[in-house]
Amino acid sequence: MSCLRKIADQTDEGKRMDKWAAEQLSTESRSRLQQLIKEGHILINGDKVKASYRMRTGDVILVSVPDPEPLDVVPENIGLDIIYEDDAVVVVNKPRGMVVHPAPGHMTGTLVNALLFHCRDLSGINGILRPGIVHRIDKDTSGLLMVAKTDAAHRSLAAQLKDKTTHRLYLAIVHGVLPEDSGTIDAPIGRDDKDRKKMAVTDHNSKSAVTHFKVIERFSKYTYLSCRLETGRTHQIRVHMAYIGHPLAGDPKYGLKKTLPIDGQALHAAELGFSHPVTGNFLTFKTDPPADFEKLLGMLRAGEFS
Repeated sequence: MSCLRKIADQTDEGKRMDKWAAEQLSTESRSRLQQLIKEGHILINGDKVKASYRMRTGDVILVSVPDPEPLDVVPENIGLDIIYEDDAVVVVNKPRGMVVHPAPGHMTGTLVNALLFHCRDLSGINGILRPGIVHRIDKDTSGLLMVAKTDAAHRSLAAQLKDKTTHRLYLAIVHGVLPEDSGTIDAPIGRDDKDRKKMAVTDHNSKSAVTHFKVIERFSKYTYLSCRLETGRTHQIRVHMAYIGHPLAGDPKYGLKKTLPIDGQALHAAELGFSHPVTGNFLTFKTDPPADFEKLLGMLRAGEFS
């Protein structure tokens, strides 16, 4: 168990407990932090408080983070497209259709199940169901994902994501013809008040979200573009492109009913770059889109959906 004791100062005055905890425990997921607060692993002046508690100067904060529980996820011999691996990190090219980590309804066949069989030694920071997972991409998005094999590597990669020093570039096919050659979407994203399974651009309980896009190729009714993430919110590119009126082709959640023949959104994590947690060298990796994505591009170029 790791412990932290701090006395709140003027910079903490008025700050919500959960916001403060997120800053101090940057490697923990939001759901994990809520669980720690609810179970009394974060105490103020010796008492359990709610996540909405407002900090006061002089408050004595005691944080005790339990060690990861024994992992109860079955390793599975599932083939992986390993792009890079050493003692600290693994870079995987995830196929479309694979869930990243176990969850109700998807306890087997996930990337984590495959990684546990392949590696046997993954960071335990993110809890029993997400070992080594520093960031994730959606089930029906293909492409590059970095995984931590040690806790030190996990902390380093999580800090880089927080500091916006990683490089993450996606390729996408969207509905409509974008008039601008490039642009930036700066719009906060939070849970959709009308549908809790979706995210939305909103000022309510949201976080800053920034996506930079650049047009690669235009067709009569679609656009092929690259999207560079400055932040990494859930469904960020999907939400942002729908927000500006150009939802991703094939997106079952944010897209149009009439779309291109592809199983899931036409989105591929094509480039990934980060500073190696041990050497400090900046590593960059690239992968081509999967065959169905490339086939769609060929059909668009041939004018089949004009």
